[in-house]
Amino acid sequence: MTTDQKTAFRQSLEALKGVETANSVYIGTPAPIERAVVDSSYTYSLTVIFDDLAGHDVYQTHPLHLAFLDSFKVYFEKIVIYDAA
Repeated sequence: MTTDQKTAFRQSLEALKGVETANSVYIGTPAPIERAVVDSSYTYSLTVIFDDLAGHDVYQTHPLHLAFLDSFKVYFEKIVIYDAA
């Protein structure tokens, strides 16, 4: 990814804060920590907090989320999702 592409990607992640059921949205990059148990193989992390499963379900089909996926799926080499309740 070029610097411009990373900037556009980050801006699109920021736009996901506009999903009304997303209570909190945290975007991060790997910390500069070198330990065997730390995975730093990603470019960005995204954590989204919902009140309930219904809020999660709204997010999955929300136009902002779908636009993000459509615009940037070509850059995804690997996606890891951890859903927790």
